[in-house]
Amino acid sequence: MNVAEQLVAQLVDAGVKRIYGIVGDSLNPVVDAVRKTGGSKKGGIDWIHVRHEEAAAFAASADAQLTGELAVCAGSCGPGNLHLINGLFDAWRSSAPVLAIASHIPSVQIGSHYFQETHPDRLFAECSDYCEMVSTPDQAPRVFADAIRTAQSLKSVSVVTLPGDVSHEETTAPTPRYIPARRPRMVPADEDVAQLAKMLNKAKKVAIFAGIGVTGAHSEVLELAARLNAPVGHSLRGKDAIQYDNPFDVGMTGLLGYGAAAEGMKDADLLLMLGTDFPYDQFLPDVPTVQVDVRGHAIGRRTQITLPIQADVAELCRAVLPLVEQKNDRFLKSTLKRHRKLMTSTVNAYTKNVENMKPIHPEFVAHVLNELADKDAVFTADTGMCNVWTARYIDPLGTRRLIGSFLHGSMANALPQAVGAATAYPGRQVISVSGDGGLSMLLGELMTARCHDLPITVVVFNNATLGMVKLEMLVDGLPDFGTDVHDVNYAGIAKAAGFWSKRVVDPKDVRSTLQEALSHNGPALVEVLTDPNALSLPPKITGEQLIGFATAMSKMVMSGGMGEAISMATSNMRNIPRP
Repeated sequence: MNVAEQLVAQLVDAGVKRIYGIVGDSLNPVVDAVRKTGGSKKGGIDWIHVRHEEAAAFAASADAQLTGELAVCAGSCGPGNLHLINGLFDAWRSSAPVLAIASHIPSVQIGSHYFQETHPDRLFAECSDYCEMVSTPDQAPRVFADAIRTAQSLKSVSVVTLPGDVSHEETTAPTPRYIPARRPRMVPADEDVAQLAKMLNKAKKVAIFAGIGVTGAHSEVLELAARLNAPVGHSLRGKDAIQYDNPFDVGMTGLLGYGAAAEGMKDADLLLMLGTDFPYDQFLPDVPTVQVDVRGHAIGRRTQITLPIQADVAELCRAVLPLVEQKNDRFLKSTLKRHRKLMTSTVNAYTKNVENMKPIHPEFVAHVLNELADKDAVFTADTGMCNVWTARYIDPLGTRRLIGSFLHGSMANALPQAVGAATAYPGRQVISVSGDGGLSMLLGELMTARCHDLPITVVVFNNATLGMVKLEMLVDGLPDFGTDVHDVNYAGIAKAAGFWSKRVVDPKDVRSTLQEALSHNGPALVEVLTDPNALSLPPKITGEQLIGFATAMSKMVMSGGMGEAISMATSNMRNIPRP
């Protein structure tokens, strides 16, 4: 066998079933080695042909996040693999086990400013935990093995740079077997458990803030919350893991948040952060805080920590529960009451009695989509306002999944992530919640979905504007500029690409059209023309934000935009219940 075939053999041994990428000259030996495996149905690897390498990395990231297994993407030399970098940053920040194969120019030409020359072993170092170049056939299998194990064990990104000429060479070293290591249990130190128990018993009002690190610890966290009568808020990535079947749920904090999570944490006299590295320190209260995380390096970098505990969340909860005294429910009841009021007055207000209102409320579309989607549907959400609508209106149910570019914050992630999700779970409903800005950026991936006949339902929230950027400008006291997008008929484009598609302009057609799309056996796209002035109100509005918004409105009016200012106010206030 040659070096490329040895690499593919090692990937098959590690359980890899797919490689996302675009073929190219320097990558051809690897692609041919994939062809020779006969595909996943014959125990080999499938080649998933995408239209842009960035989409390949996003698809691999989604595949890895959803399955927990190693996913692979590949790009040819120079511009080909350079396109991978945005999706790889997303995978790295999302702790997705991804291996990227970055093929390279002929080894003899490296350093000579050759055609398409870049240096992948340097370029990808910042978005990976393993990044090495193969120079000889002797070295190759060890590099491949290290890359596979690093990605799997650290749940991170590995990048292997492979010159095309080395790929062709005959192997000279044996192919090592891949035997996966079992995940260890990380139990807390006895001293930490004892100290935490004392702090919990002393505190009168305890709040829990949960992140994605509580995955697999749902019952343990709720048992502890019941003993403490603690309200449980969550981050966006923690929504899937903790919100469902949770009588202590008080919503999500952050700029995209909703409910009483922010106020509940502020009013507590002890905050218990479980499995979260929530980045927005302005939403973290200045109260005594205990942070629990398996990654010791992540503890304390967002807020001052009173007690750091490196451990699995489930192990910590099981260890401390027998030492914790039962608390009264006054704090929990008051926080839940506030949460219900906030949900009624803002979040749920936009979804009731709006079937006849034009332009269409995006909140209403998300609400209906939540009702119609399968109980085990996988949602992918574009960065921006689509993050807001899915965070607030899509219920996880304990069986659904919601992913997005929640840490990297890239546009255009939803459709390629849906490609990865649909490829990994061919029998499962996959819904891409796309903004018109994000969809247009990687529009070619519609062709990928059609090429592989993936049954993805793409729901396009077309407000003809970059909605989140518009909101950011207004909060900063700036009138929106450069955020408008000219009208494009995405349903027409999708139809030309071979999709089942419809455009919705009347709110009365929202439910029936979504039902039709979700029942279609194949790729489908629903384009909904939504209100461009619909903004998301954060759960906690600061004085600076109010001043910024008022300043922006004043500038808008003084520039002749009185009509737009009135329209924006009407769109966001018309449905809020009055006392």
